[in-house]
Amino acid sequence: MKVLAGTVRKLLRRRASGHIVNLLAKLHPGDVSNILLELNDRDQLAVFAVLVEREKRLAALALTDLGIERCVGLLTAIPPAEVAKVLQEMETDDRALFVSSLPQEIADQVMEQMRLEESLQVQGLLQYDEETAGRIMTPHVFALREDLSVSEAIHTIQTTQDLEMVFYLYVVDERNHLVGVASLRQLLMVPPSTSLKKVMTGNVISVRTETDQEEVAALVALYDLLAIPVVDHENKLVGVITVDDVIDVIKDEATEDILHLAGVEADDHVHGNALTSVRKRLPWLGVNLGTALLAATVVALYEPTIAAIPQLAIFLPVVAGMGGNSGTQTLTVIVRSLALGETTWKNARSVVFKEMKVGLFNGLSLGLLAGLIAFFWKGSYILGGVMAAAMICNMLVAGLMGTLVPLVLKKLNVDPAIASGIFLTTFTDVVGFFSFLGLAAYLLR
Repeated sequence: MKVLAGTVRKLLRRRASGHIVNLLAKLHPGDVSNILLELNDRDQLAVFAVLVEREKRLAALALTDLGIERCVGLLTAIPPAEVAKVLQEMETDDRALFVSSLPQEIADQVMEQMRLEESLQVQGLLQYDEETAGRIMTPHVFALREDLSVSEAIHTIQTTQDLEMVFYLYVVDERNHLVGVASLRQLLMVPPSTSLKKVMTGNVISVRTETDQEEVAALVALYDLLAIPVVDHENKLVGVITVDDVIDVIKDEATEDILHLAGVEADDHVHGNALTSVRKRLPWLGVNLGTALLAATVVALYEPTIAAIPQLAIFLPVVAGMGGNSGTQTLTVIVRSLALGETTWKNARSVVFKEMKVGLFNGLSLGLLAGLIAFFWKGSYILGGVMAAAMICNMLVAGLMGTLVPLVLKKLNVDPAIASGIFLTTFTDVVGFFSFLGLAAYLLR
């Protein structure tokens, strides 16, 4: 890709737009996206403008593989009328995603420039909440009436224009209620006069329009589906979600959880505005400051102890840091497990005890090692013993709280990935300082 990107740069300098189009038109849209990522902002915009002018279909397909933030930057740099033409080359669900990501004023202008049919389809998807099945589904779904014969069904498939890839044949009644599903193989294995009603499978795995996209992804993964139908509250077939959309959901949800664990909003992008990032990150850092001051208050309670044994100040960060790192390991495993539905309140007890055992074993191993290091370094067996005991206690608590905090937040309908890290760090810092300094103060007396 770097070689091709270098070639594109040379062609840009020569203003050879035709050659750029000829080169990129031979590539897969995903490869075009990777080439765009290799270019700087100015060259990206120049290449994208050339594609919009001469290869709108390729420009649209390449956009779907770029990040939303970068795509919005490219789309806002061209006239709304051109944006509308590019978006019309996309699938309806992708079109709705980009329209919803544009600034409202530009989005309204783009919707006005679109053809009426495409505009109505986008409006239809935008009526559903974000991150639901209704928002990410494709409303173009191929369905057959249950009263058709197999020969009629095959003829319908052969004569239907603009037919998307048919993973499954969904069967509906006269009122468009989803009543069954069949495969092409099933149609070919029975006599042509057989009714679809006799061929179809009646137990259809489907989701409602308001179903959370994470639940949709879990169902597709659980049942190894290539697509899953979407129905409304009356069980009428309104759309379908294909596996490529589910892959995007899994990627987005995983990215969101990783960012939330660090106290960063999901829409905070590396190519975004600096002031926007400050506005999104500063509140969580403020909360962290408050919890850090709480831990500092614990240290302040033991100022006389630290004054009597100054060596304690050397090992304070070790106790707190090891507890925090151990808790973060547990927290990451538990948050992932909650996201996948592997951990619930029903099996929480075994998970808690398992993580406490892990914390206790790690605490014994590393606590004894740290105690020996403290003893040989400072020549004090009391300091070594306090160090070992404090680390054992703190890592045991880290395992306990790293499990309980996300479980409790999940029970309260709060995303455990967002706030767990702050609570966990507070617990491990406070417990670590209390155990380390408290034991030292007790032995000093």
